[in-house]
Amino acid sequence: MVLVRAAGPDAGEPIEVYVIRRHASMRFLGGYYAFPGGKVDAEDCRPETFARCHGVTPAEAEAIIPSVDGVPALAYWVAAARELVEETGLLLACDGAGLGVDPRAPDAREHIERCRETLLSGSASLTELLCAREWSCDVASLRYLSHFITPASSPIRYSARFFLAPVPAGQSPQLFAEETSEGFWIGPAAAYARFRSGSMPMAEPAEYAFGYLAQFGSLAEVWAAHADRRHKFHGIIDRSDLFYSDRFDWTTNRFTS
Repeated sequence: MVLVRAAGPDAGEPIEVYVIRRHASMRFLGGYYAFPGGKVDAEDCRPETFARCHGVTPAEAEAIIPSVDGVPALAYWVAAARELVEETGLLLACDGAGLGVDPRAPDAREHIERCRETLLSGSASLTELLCAREWSCDVASLRYLSHFITPASSPIRYSARFFLAPVPAGQSPQLFAEETSEGFWIGPAAAYARFRSGSMPMAEPAEYAFGYLAQFGSLAEVWAAHADRRHKFHGIIDRSDLFYSDRFDWTTNRFTS
């Protein structure tokens, strides 16, 4: 989940991205900077889970990400929303009318906080937690960004899909120490510059995401470019003509100024 927001007036860049740092002791990419996320679980694939989703239907998801290896397409959206709760405490949820959950409503914030604790303990599913408040998992705002598959030579293989997401109104990401040692907002150009200097190690998906997002002049431009819900690059990045600028050379994947 690539969380994006409009930057403040003195930030130097128009948008900011939320990044976490994996604990240095972790076996895979220890000490690397990345985005919140995880793997699709069996619970993410259940019909009753999909029935509690708002904003994307199974058929719409299938048109964007065809099912692979028995994983229904909509499960990727569900997994993204669930992992966001577990890793940042942010809950993408809406009421029966499709209105975003207001954390200021009675007991709402407490329930959101309990959601994370309960999910991590395994004592209830996200669907059960949402049903308890008559909420739905609101994935309407997610935009499919990219798909990366590790090379065959990698000792640990994965197929990872990334989604852009706004921060739910009235909520803020929190740092939880189970898997991460840092969590902060940063401009994508600044993050890429730190990567180039060696002070911010990251794997290819994060590197390319920052380079790509640095092309945009506003948060509105980001959402407009992803209104079609289609992914923008995969693997070694697509060499499309879109979003080129004189500040970034896609042929070398390096900033020119």
